Amino acid sequence: MNGIDVLEQDGFREVRGSDPSSPRAVGVITNHTGFDVEGRRTIDILAKAPGIKLVAIFSPEHGVTGELDVNSVGDSVDRATGVHIYSIYGDTTASRHPLESVLRKLDVLVIDIQDIGSRFYTYESTLGYTLESAAITGTEVVVLDRPNPLTGVHVQGPVSDGKHLNFVDYTREPIRHGMTVGELAKMFNSERHINAKLTVVPVKGWTRSDWFDSTDLVWINLSPNMRNMNEAALYTGIGILEYTNVSVGRGTDTPFEVFGAPWIRPRVFAQYLNARQIPGVRFVPTWFTPAKDAKLGGQRVGGVQMIVTDRSVLDAPELGLELGSALLKLYPADWELDRLIDLLGNESTLEELKSGKDPRCIAEDYQPDLQQFMRVRQKYLIYTDH
Repeated sequence: MNGIDVLEQDGFREVRGSDPSSPRAVGVITNHTGFDVEGRRTIDILAKAPGIKLVAIFSPEHGVTGELDVNSVGDSVDRATGVHIYSIYGDTTASRHPLESVLRKLDVLVIDIQDIGSRFYTYESTLGYTLESAAITGTEVVVLDRPNPLTGVHVQGPVSDGKHLNFVDYTREPIRHGMTVGELAKMFNSERHINAKLTVVPVKGWTRSDWFDSTDLVWINLSPNMRNMNEAALYTGIGILEYTNVSVGRGTDTPFEVFGAPWIRPRVFAQYLNARQIPGVRFVPTWFTPAKDAKLGGQRVGGVQMIVTDRSVLDAPELGLELGSALLKLYPADWELDRLIDLLGNESTLEELKSGKDPRCIAEDYQPDLQQFMRVRQKYLIYTDH
């Protein structure tokens, strides 16, 4: 049961007012992933709930329907409820925070979004920015939790060094953090000294070792290019390189399952990567052509298709470093890695990669930072392994 199901089961106790004749003004940050086990939208559920008056909807990246793949999303109105939808996805940091003038009209702000479990997925920064704004206005925040699709036990990748904090690097955490949205909210609120009025409605029946497809919950594409568990398992690695001059498969039928560039020779690249014997993944040489509205759109791209053979042993962030290392060795004059830092988030790791250090040794070097994060993380975990 997701948080919305638990909220319904509890009669909306954490959100509704005690006086039925005086409903509480409620806003909700959600999108197409916000629905209960019966398939009903969280928006519609809150609009009809006793003791609640839904007065504002806020939409994150990709809009409330999750279908927009653009740099900025505008305001609109929800047809079913007639409630105004305020976009919190724009070109500036200010436009990515809920309007304080709207928050001041609310008693409670509910958050219900399915996250992917990666530091650079923007829903996490939206969560942090929302807590910041709500702390200023004194608005209560209720997070309806959902499972981490990648399990809550795998914590991998370099920890952000905090030098390049932005919309895809909200705070000092590893690329794959192994936390739920509710756990992240608790950590952000405390470690960043935000101190918003926060309540988390937890998931029921989920254990940390569960992948999403072992939960019996319905999969829905988290965003236009996050369509299945195979892509989700690879995303925290392949995504690291996305801002450089390569294609991660956007504009194809298999985003984050193929990787390439016009100057990559598929067979040579695949042979090099397979020889590395990276646990949990194999590489098949391939050609693909991204759609015209995607990066490298309309160009014939050489590269590899990645076949996940065992996701339980796959360290996707380390896979990302392996891909970067292969590009530097095979195509040093072609790969432009200036923007790699934006998603990698750690200058020391970047310098080691540039120096030609073996990715396995690089991964060993950031283990102390990972262990330190694990100690911080432990304070905010809600769910057990049993």
